[in-house]
Amino acid sequence: MFGGRKIWIVFAAMASLTLGACEQFKQVQEEREASTTVDGAYLADLGTGENWAATGYNYDEQRYSPLTQINADSVSELGVAWFADLPDARGQEATPVVVDGRMYISSAWSKVFAYDAKTGEELWSYDPEVPGETAAKACCDVVNRGVAFWKGKIYVGTLDGRLIALDALTGAQLWVTRTTPEDGNYTITGAPRVVKNMVLIGNGGAEFGVRGYVSAYDANDGTLKWRFYTVPNPSGEADDAASDEILQTAKRTWSEGGEWTESGGGGTVWDAIVYDHELDQLYIGTGNGNPWNHGARSNGEGDNLFLSSIVALKPETGEYIWHYQQTPADSWDFTATQPIILADVSYEGVGRKVLMQAPKNGFFFVLDRTDGSLISAEPFIDGINWAEGYDLETGRPIENPEARYYRTGKPFLAMPSALGAHNWHPMSYNPNTGLVYIPAQQIAAAYLPPMNDLEKVRKPIGYNTGASGEGFTLPDDRTAVKAAIAATKGRLVAINPVTGDIAWKVEQETPWNGGTMTTAGNLVFQGTALGQMHAYAADSGDLLWSYDVQSGVLGGASTYMVDGEQYIAFLTSKGGAFPLLIGEGGGAANAVPNIPRLIVMKIGGDTQLPALPKQQPIVWSPPTRIGTAAQVAQGRQLYMRYCSVCHGGGAVGGGVLPDLRRSAVLADTETWSKIVLEGALADGGMIGFAPVLSETESEAVRAYAIDRAHYGAEHADTAQPE
Repeated sequence: MFGGRKIWIVFAAMASLTLGACEQFKQVQEEREASTTVDGAYLADLGTGENWAATGYNYDEQRYSPLTQINADSVSELGVAWFADLPDARGQEATPVVVDGRMYISSAWSKVFAYDAKTGEELWSYDPEVPGETAAKACCDVVNRGVAFWKGKIYVGTLDGRLIALDALTGAQLWVTRTTPEDGNYTITGAPRVVKNMVLIGNGGAEFGVRGYVSAYDANDGTLKWRFYTVPNPSGEADDAASDEILQTAKRTWSEGGEWTESGGGGTVWDAIVYDHELDQLYIGTGNGNPWNHGARSNGEGDNLFLSSIVALKPETGEYIWHYQQTPADSWDFTATQPIILADVSYEGVGRKVLMQAPKNGFFFVLDRTDGSLISAEPFIDGINWAEGYDLETGRPIENPEARYYRTGKPFLAMPSALGAHNWHPMSYNPNTGLVYIPAQQIAAAYLPPMNDLEKVRKPIGYNTGASGEGFTLPDDRTAVKAAIAATKGRLVAINPVTGDIAWKVEQETPWNGGTMTTAGNLVFQGTALGQMHAYAADSGDLLWSYDVQSGVLGGASTYMVDGEQYIAFLTSKGGAFPLLIGEGGGAANAVPNIPRLIVMKIGGDTQLPALPKQQPIVWSPPTRIGTAAQVAQGRQLYMRYCSVCHGGGAVGGGVLPDLRRSAVLADTETWSKIVLEGALADGGMIGFAPVLSETESEAVRAYAIDRAHYGAEHADTAQPE
């Protein structure tokens, strides 16, 4: 009798478990079916705003949401709903993507995380295990700008050149395909886009010497569908690619000789890829040439198509439709890879379909996207001096001859510089105000031809720009340093694309501030390098709300709604090109800690961020000087060539990577050599430089770093916060 009861209990328990499993399976299937609704038709529509289903919101990439619960009247009540700390204190540049109550982000080292968008519960995480040594191929930190969502899958490009598809519900890897040569200096930092069941991705690496292209892969299995190269094949052979025919014409704009035949020419498509669902056209923005120096790259000859251009392609095949080159024969790293926005605007009562972009070169471009013709190109920062404007008849810039430093042989102090009047940071467009909101910046730098053989000769490691690095280093003169820092500013600019007028602007203490997001609640959100999240009135620029988020904000925010509540989501950290390259020039921003974190806010949110640890005072204990003045001078040249890209000009760290002036190994020749030459810290990105440095040269770099440590200690009272 009791045995029978036990059996009955066991069967009842099994039935209960089976029923529970069935219910769980049913729920997963329902969620999976709901998530598959995000497809081309969905991304072509503005929608209700409950989801933020793509990095730029939808195909138009306006980063505009129709949500109004958080508005000019209620924004003052915003507080933290929840937050999640991220594992890597490097640049965080992604915009959170939200679909059906689930949030997806990518982070440094191409890692992906999924959360419950309401509660913050981590649902899954995925680490593609990018080899640490890949960091040496990345121009601007080990960042990733986001994921793509399509029919229940998440797509992410990895720093080491892979494209990966994940199950959106579980994080399980579905397929992986390599998009770049394993032995090249290619990287991926941009977000994929999905069009007509094809995943589109480009890559970076132009500073190091690669050939640019964009590829389309089948969203189901990762099979390559087509590829478009942005510059001719240096070998002169066809690529069996969609670009073959048009590159026969483009090749006439390149010299027969020049370093491009060795380097690949550049032109990488490292960010902007936008689909026009109305005209069924794909627009890509292309990058700088390699080397930067047009005189070295192409013997000073030709426009070098399709560098620094917007190129329109047929999405099914990748075939060429039209192009517009913003900076012919670019010699300043004036990329056209910055965000592209599509809109319909009215000019004197006539509607036009336009493409808008604020690239590095300082001019805000409006193109007729039906044919690529230039409508306007107006400055959005002050003091642009490489060109006085654009000839609207020819579409070409009216250049300042002095800007061609390889012709004059003289330094040219340029505004803007290679860091750009606007870099990758997202801009947004509000159709209600008719304004575009640009995270702009004033950063100058000097361009000059190579000053020695070390700068002239191509190397397998590090930048190969064909220009001197001296123009991107601050001098020792403290007055000049302070003046340079004071002149390096940020600015939020609201520009009218119809008139070209700046409707309003907000001056900011530092550059490298976060991207913008705008809403129907008459709001513009932007974070800053100083650790503030701001909300401005979209029509007037009035500051309506500010919140201390403790660390810098680089990327753009997104907004969404779950169970009747609107949320704002964004990432915090320090990183990217400016903090890496310009240590002391970062000024006050260097005093802000580096906290990699996802923060989500809502009206009435009352979650408190953790208290910041107390800052320890800077203690300078430089080791004894080594080397002669000549050796220190040699070390400076070598440092500028191989180390400054990551560790900062003048060996002044920007708060992301170690400040070499305070390194514990400066006094230890053996340990220094193991790290610098043998790559003892390669897993963290510090590869061995034995292929380009001898033991004697490594010691010269150490002598220079020690010299900088002494200089820093001697001027600690006048140095900017670090």
